Amino acid sequence: MTEIAGVSLDFLKEKYQTPLYIYDEDHMREQCQLFKNYFKHPLVHSEVIYASKAFLTLGMAQLIHQEGLWLDCVSQGEVYTALKSGFPHDKIVLHGNNKTKEELQMALNFKLGMIVLDNDYEAKLLMDIVDEHNIPNVMLRINPGIDAHTHEYIKTSTVDSKFGMSILDHRTLEIIKTLKEHKYIKFLGTHSHIGSQILEPNSFYDHAVTVLNFYKTLKDRTGVELSVLNLGGGFGVKYLPSDQRLDLKTVLPKLLDTVYEHAKSLGLSMPKVMIEPGRSIVAEAGYTLYTINQIKTTLNDKHYLFIDGSMNDHIRTALYQARYDAIIVGKAQLPKSVTYTVAGKACESGDIIIHNILLPNAAENDMLLVKTTGAYHYSMASHYNRLTIPSVVFVSKGKDRLIVRKESFMDLISHDEVFTK
Repeated sequence: MTEIAGVSLDFLKEKYQTPLYIYDEDHMREQCQLFKNYFKHPLVHSEVIYASKAFLTLGMAQLIHQEGLWLDCVSQGEVYTALKSGFPHDKIVLHGNNKTKEELQMALNFKLGMIVLDNDYEAKLLMDIVDEHNIPNVMLRINPGIDAHTHEYIKTSTVDSKFGMSILDHRTLEIIKTLKEHKYIKFLGTHSHIGSQILEPNSFYDHAVTVLNFYKTLKDRTGVELSVLNLGGGFGVKYLPSDQRLDLKTVLPKLLDTVYEHAKSLGLSMPKVMIEPGRSIVAEAGYTLYTINQIKTTLNDKHYLFIDGSMNDHIRTALYQARYDAIIVGKAQLPKSVTYTVAGKACESGDIIIHNILLPNAAENDMLLVKTTGAYHYSMASHYNRLTIPSVVFVSKGKDRLIVRKESFMDLISHDEVFTK
């Protein structure tokens, strides 16, 4: 592999330097359309909302708008980015936990399309500031207690999760009824999300059934019937050659079939169904290009490749024990003869990008291309050790487009104040 979307990796390194985040623009657009085309049902209204925390820039927000998706934002910064990109305010969802009064007020001021409240505290905050001039569409995040088979740090639906209100908590029914009856709130339904990087399809179907059962309980006990069902995201992607890719063309329509059949069996009015893919749109479209600076072999015969990047631009290995595949550019067809540990330049023993990857014999100045880095890499990039954040480039049909310029040292100190007596 020496190019992406018809653009030479040598050319990209020369033009933008390394480390470099590279996105296959066509792949992202194809994923958006896959979700739009397969998350459809003749008798169920549906909507696809991109979870922007996976990767958001001005250019990415514009791409999502062009592809006809809504945008899920979890902070004022994400909302600001979306609005500055020209994204329609009425297709932006304010989400996230621990929202402040200022964040809720921002959502009202800009008349965002929806607010997802995380708990009863946020509900009370919102009810204090709405009026006849600010009547928002509102949902409440619930915790359905589904134990998705994924890393514990990205499970979001266990009983003690920091997110949402448990469907077993009597206060959840009470706050929904209160919100539904509030004259300045248009309460639509619930949001729930069972975790990230889920590859077991039955988890999604079980999730839908569990929430619909809760809708039935809500209707029976309070008389409240909800019109929207947001089932979140969590659709897993392929990181390693040995991974099984989630078959979205099967899972998405079956998920809507499940909602349709179960809602009908419970005697519920058919809700509009929303989902929030993030990782599954951008992860496999993304790559990170590095230059190999040094090669080290220890006394115990452990082989290190030291690259010019670090955990600053690739934190997920240290944070989640995530595993990645990579190639040495121009050597993909050579025999894989050495097991390397790919390490970065941060002054931290945990600064490992890939543990124990079998690669061809590497040399100084070779380029290493790490795959499936489109989700949460740029989003989580940091300035640890005062390292700068790389450029982001989109490539498509033989052309490259700068989306985020590489930080300079002046950028790095731009918010610092000089200490004077």
